[in-house]
Amino acid sequence: MSLPRRTAARSVRMLGVTAASAALAFSAAGTALACDISEFSASAACDGAKGVITVTDKDPSHTSAEITVFLENNGADLRQVGEAQTVKGSKKGVTISFAEDWEPGAIYRVHVKAAAGKKVVDEDISPNLTTPSKACAADDTTTPTDTPSNTPSGTASSTPSDTAPPPADTTAPSPSDSVSDVESASASAAPVPSASNAPSAAAQESNLAETGANSNTGLIVGVAGALVVIGGAAVFFGMRRRGSSNR
Repeated sequence: MSLPRRTAARSVRMLGVTAASAALAFSAAGTALACDISEFSASAACDGAKGVITVTDKDPSHTSAEITVFLENNGADLRQVGEAQTVKGSKKGVTISFAEDWEPGAIYRVHVKAAAGKKVVDEDISPNLTTPSKACAADDTTTPTDTPSNTPSGTASSTPSDTAPPPADTTAPSPSDSVSDVESASASAAPVPSASNAPSAAAQESNLAETGANSNTGLIVGVAGALVVIGGAAVFFGMRRRGSSNR
């Protein structure tokens, strides 16, 4: 059974619209993956005390691009900075560096040349690169040198060594000097103290022994007196008891 003409025409139109949509989609995808000058950027920075110019390529198509940097002067190329470098970008970005001791406020032109299929990029990054107003600080790595000595090389030091003590006087003393020395020595000798009239410690001890001041005589006398009293009391009570018994 054959399809109606109207149904067949409608199917053909749908296929045409689908094909056109697919072509547009592939074309947009190809344009999105193509290299473009807007995906390149440049900046001036410092690597320690040295200046560098960096170029970043964020081309997701990984197209190979040649980068050339020129120093500008009044709108004209003054010189090329180093050699041209090739870079293949990525979506995250790939960076290349050009060593350049740039001066503050200098202007550089960065040229990009790439070919991605039928599309060719041959343009400058716009606007031109202007370096910062402050130059890279120089590293202070110099060390002070030792102060040269005033003493010429090959000669002995001017500092005198320890001086030797003067020689001892070996001259023999004269007799008059000996006599005067003996007299001065005798005069300076301390006088012998005279005997004191105070009694010595031994004499004091002997006097105490003679008088009994340092003995136990008092104790003995006290004990004897107590015994006498006790004996008298015993005799008294004994006589009293005997008298009572005689009665």
